[in-house]
Amino acid sequence: MTVLNSDDGVKSLTETISTLLDSIPNLLSFKSKWSSIRAKLTDLKTHLTDFSDFAASSSNKLALDLLHSVRDTLNDAVSVAARCEGPDLAEGKLKTQSEVDSIMARLDRHVKDAEVLIRSGLLLDNNLGFSKKETIRLEARNLVIRLQIGGIESKNSAIDSLIELLQEDDKNVMISVAQGVVPVLVRLLDSSSLLMKEKIVSVISRISLVESSKHVLLAEGLSLLNHLLRVLESGSGFAKEKACIALQSLSFAKENGRAIGCRGGISSLLEICQSGSPGSQAFAAGVLRNLALFGDIKENFVEENAVFVLVSMVSSGTSLAQENAVGCLANLTNGDEDLIISVVREGGIQCLKSFWDSVSNVKSLEVGVVLLKNLALCPIVREVVISEGFIPRLVPVLSCGVLGVRIAAAEAVSSLGFSSKSRKEMGESGCIGPLIDMLDGKAIEEKEAASKALSTLLVCTSNRKIFKKSEKGIVSLVQLLDPKIKKLDQRYTVSALELLVTSKKCRKQVVAAGACSHLQKLVEMDVEGAKKLAENLGRSKIWGVFTRP
Repeated sequence: MTVLNSDDGVKSLTETISTLLDSIPNLLSFKSKWSSIRAKLTDLKTHLTDFSDFAASSSNKLALDLLHSVRDTLNDAVSVAARCEGPDLAEGKLKTQSEVDSIMARLDRHVKDAEVLIRSGLLLDNNLGFSKKETIRLEARNLVIRLQIGGIESKNSAIDSLIELLQEDDKNVMISVAQGVVPVLVRLLDSSSLLMKEKIVSVISRISLVESSKHVLLAEGLSLLNHLLRVLESGSGFAKEKACIALQSLSFAKENGRAIGCRGGISSLLEICQSGSPGSQAFAAGVLRNLALFGDIKENFVEENAVFVLVSMVSSGTSLAQENAVGCLANLTNGDEDLIISVVREGGIQCLKSFWDSVSNVKSLEVGVVLLKNLALCPIVREVVISEGFIPRLVPVLSCGVLGVRIAAAEAVSSLGFSSKSRKEMGESGCIGPLIDMLDGKAIEEKEAASKALSTLLVCTSNRKIFKKSEKGIVSLVQLLDPKIKKLDQRYTVSALELLVTSKKCRKQVVAAGACSHLQKLVEMDVEGAKKLAENLGRSKIWGVFTRP
């Protein structure tokens, strides 16, 4: 981050704020305070952006004074943030904390000053016009009023204008929502013509695509949900597609999921998956994917023969439809052996293989890897999965650039390592190296998934030989014994090391890497296997740090 010069304007200020916003998640000291600062910086950035809509902001003395104050605060924030990048505070904790608090208070004041200045009207150029944001707010407010008064023709014209306004920018959506458009639209659904209802559903689907506005739709509850479900049953193809888009956002809530399941929604969605337009099929499968997360409505999927429909979609749908269908099958099969067998009977393994081989975006592959993991957990399906050549497909995924996909792949390795034959095949196929690299990943979930997979593969003697060829493998594992690492299940790390220390050379390497002090604390924490590993290490002549209580 660079320090601002005195002649920097709004653009430079907002750029520096953006850089600060990007850096804050990586700061290690005073995380909660920096989280609050991040929220204030976001508000300040919004107000500064609004400033640029006013011609007078470049000459108004109050505005210029505020910009100079903001510049000074941001310069200080950049400096203090740099000192908070590590856990050690060179200038002392109390002093740094005081500086962080000061920055927070100054930013809060800047936000309030900017709000007052904008509302005052002083930034209007000779009072001849409004800011762009204010103009849109007035237009949205006008449209909301027009939707509530006048005849059908007037309301139709208003909804057309609203659609046009919302298509321009997500900010227009947020402004319109703030003016109370959603409750008005939902009330209109009760009394409008079919054409008007389709337009309203189109607006609601547009609003559902803006993350910060979804909660307003959720607040409408069953009233909105019932209208959308009726559209699924009897609306036009266009209306059904828009209803599915809206339902994708609403179906994340468990209460809504139950309501959709109880009101015949799953049947309607599956029908769209079979006979709807390509777009509506993809979005309908997306809704089903969300609903499959809720275990208490899985029976509805079984009753409607959903697995057959979903497997068929994986074979013939668009790429998005295929991804959502596979994602739905992955959610359905999670912990359910009967549904796993049903997927296999319907040809799901072959479809998964075709999907896997056709995916161009590795992020889309995550659902396929999760489905593979679920299938491999079923004893009578594992051998089939391996015989279909999924192990060679899994290896490159362990090294891909998408965190969630790597984690899912490591979990799949754990599921597939059910026999000495499968463990040996995975080792020979090249799984060990990428898993060692994952031990050094930033995310705790990645470290844990990798250590769990290794604790499975290292049962095989040949895999231990492969592991020992790595220069960093043992050091990376030992580092994960550190009790200071929060939310990491260290049982798997202990288990993997226990398999390695059967070798005298490995025992010495483990001790040399600093395992002793970590193990002492893990024994005190009663971590499974830690005591046994400590005792095994004790047989090494260099063991002298660990002391039994």
